[in-house]
Amino acid sequence: MPNAPQPHSPSPLKARRRGRAVVVVSVLLLLLGAGWLVRGWYAPPAPVVVNHSYAEALEQAHNGKPGAARVLYQQLSRTDLSDIRRAGLLAELGNYPSAQALKILDGDLKRPVPLVQQAAIDAVTNMVSNAQRSMLIGPLLDAPDQNVRFSAVRALTGLTPDDLGLYFSAFQEAADQYQNTLASQPPSGQSQIQLAKILVTQNAPRKALEALNLALKLEPNNIEAGVAQVQLLDRQGQMEQSRQQLAALLEKHPQSSLLQHELGTWLLRHQQNEYALLALAKAVELDADNTQYRYDLAVALHDLAQLEPAQRQLEEILQRQPANRRARTLLIDYWKENGQLQKVQVLLAELEQLNPDDPALQQGL
Repeated sequence: MPNAPQPHSPSPLKARRRGRAVVVVSVLLLLLGAGWLVRGWYAPPAPVVVNHSYAEALEQAHNGKPGAARVLYQQLSRTDLSDIRRAGLLAELGNYPSAQALKILDGDLKRPVPLVQQAAIDAVTNMVSNAQRSMLIGPLLDAPDQNVRFSAVRALTGLTPDDLGLYFSAFQEAADQYQNTLASQPPSGQSQIQLAKILVTQNAPRKALEALNLALKLEPNNIEAGVAQVQLLDRQGQMEQSRQQLAALLEKHPQSSLLQHELGTWLLRHQQNEYALLALAKAVELDADNTQYRYDLAVALHDLAQLEPAQRQLEEILQRQPANRRARTLLIDYWKENGQLQKVQVLLAELEQLNPDDPALQQGL
């Protein structure tokens, strides 16, 4: 009986080819896996997750809504933020101080973008003490961009040599450059006002008065130049001449809120506090949205032991500008002084909602 046929078996050659294919596929898979692994090792860090838009963050910070500091910091941590938007956010940062805010400002002061650097200078000016301001802004006195350099000069003008510290010489040099630049330009009211401010820091009051006289000659209705002249004359001990100049300006511009405010501060400097209140209140009446005028009125009222009216002025500021940290912290002080601890707690709770890292909270204001 013949043998049954055996099943066909692959030849040794085909078996070897199939084995090689398996090896090749395995190696390719290993290489792909290694590639993905290496790519993961060297991949850039994931971008910060931002759950709100620029416009939302700006509105939240500007209007002092809960969580404002957090969203402001998050937006400023973005790497895709345009320069003009970054500058807009920095304009709000002064009301939200913290260690993180200072870190952001330090980075933006070093960012080689003049628009951002100038916005950061303004934010630092609003946020920190004089000595700390010079430490942050001082390096920009040598900035390659002239506008940034002169912005740094303006921000540091008026600081004492002790406040300027290590940057005193750099400030003097940059101030000289600024003075020479202003003097070489076609004169205008504003340029002469700035020149006068620099000349005062250079201990040249007579030249400063000449600059202000020129400003008023060029622009007879420039109230800012007139006020600067009043202040400089008073500072130089020429009280009667200062008073006459202020009276002449008020006669010409009786409805100027700036002049009414200057009259109030002039009277305060000369210990005529009760009369000063009338002028300061008039300035607020003429320019109700000017929070600086209202703040100064509150301080003057407080100094005359009129605590409740002072508190009302600060409360009005917060009604108009809930983000105004300066008014909020002063109102907390005044409520504490008056023994209104429940109101103090409310204001502190609101401040914590705005910015839980606010130094005032950390210090137990």
